[in-house]
Amino acid sequence: MAHTHTESSDFPHVTVRGYLIGFVLAVVLTVASFWSVSSGAFKGESALVALAVLAAIQMIVHVVFFLHVNASKGQRWHAMSFAYTIAMSLVIIVGTVWVMHNVHMLMMAR
Repeated sequence: MAHTHTESSDFPHVTVRGYLIGFVLAVVLTVASFWSVSSGAFKGESALVALAVLAAIQMIVHVVFFLHVNASKGQRWHAMSFAYTIAMSLVIIVGTVWVMHNVHMLMMAR
């Protein structure tokens, strides 16, 4: 019997073209980050916001093009676990900064 290969929509279709697009986008975003810092295009808090936006975009590029997490039926649990990880990381980071800020303010009050 011949074994036939049927393509399933549960698994992402991986191509060299997809990897190359992801690689080029990652390099462009990395160069943009280094350029924005080294050229002094942004000052103060706007530099932090610009770097955070570029980092978030680069994270999305990596998740989509290299980890192949998408909204297809077979990938929904992966996407949901990734979203949960991001949410919990934000809770931990924001909570830590909030506590540290309050402790600093209380120490300065004395």
